[in-house]
Amino acid sequence: MIDKYSLAFIPDAHILEKVKEMKGQLAAAIGWFHSKNALAHITVGEFEIHATALDSITTQLTQIATTIQPVEVTLDAFGTYPNGAFFLSPTAISKASLQPIMKTFQKRLQVPAMYKSSDPHLSIARKLDANQIAIANSLWELETLTFKCESIALRKLDPVKKQFEIIATFPFLGETTPEVIQTSLF
Repeated sequence: MIDKYSLAFIPDAHILEKVKEMKGQLAAAIGWFHSKNALAHITVGEFEIHATALDSITTQLTQIATTIQPVEVTLDAFGTYPNGAFFLSPTAISKASLQPIMKTFQKRLQVPAMYKSSDPHLSIARKLDANQIAIANSLWELETLTFKCESIALRKLDPVKKQFEIIATFPFLGETTPEVIQTSLF
């Protein structure tokens, strides 16, 4: 069976709760919207694999995450995309810290046809029209939120709920790969 998976950075409990509250306030103002029930996250990539490949994927993710150094992430602006996404945007410094980590996972994880996110952002809503975006922009005062990005989550799509659920988390340990030393037998 082929399942859909997502790799994402998950913020701390404070930001998870804050974004959940924001989504509730937006739903009260405009009604249901795409990603209303999604847990706050920054998408790294999405892919589909057969269930038999999951062990290999988790091994790869463990090996990659072990070499990654945790980074501080600051979200300090609201942003939108032309497709109707409304999101919290990281600072330029935070983006510059997250993008190499994202690229490392995207390049090193061996999966076919991965969708790769290149612009780190934390979605609040998707597929909003211009009026709904204007309402979203008027609901909140800008607040700076900070968290330590110290792991990546593997999420599996629940086809009934139509939401990704975290199935494993891989901590960033910041370990360096030991150098290979060539020795001589003679």
